[in-house]
Amino acid sequence: MTSPKTSPVASPDGASPISPETEKRIALLFPPDEHARVRKILSEHCGRNLPLTTNASETTFERIQFAALKLSEGDLNKLDRAVALAKRDWRDLLMAAGFAHQIEAHKAWWPERRG
Repeated sequence: MTSPKTSPVASPDGASPISPETEKRIALLFPPDEHARVRKILSEHCGRNLPLTTNASETTFERIQFAALKLSEGDLNKLDRAVALAKRDWRDLLMAAGFAHQIEAHKAWWPERRG
């Protein structure tokens, strides 16, 4: 018997869901008291609202969100800058994070645990 695949946590207000893998990376990068804020930034400003994502898959949003997290280095100000870059052109964000040339490159990235 196989275990069911964990699905992304959907937001009731129509924001983009945060995948379980994104949650893991948030937990590694940011202190617990910032997790809700990081989730809100990613779901409301770094997902379905981005340009050229009308037909994008959940994997595409996860890839973009991983890129923003990677560039943040666990700092909310850097996260805001990464999300601003995604809003201008999320493909530039993928380039900056090193996730542009291989579609699955983001899955191999794991941040170091804080502290």
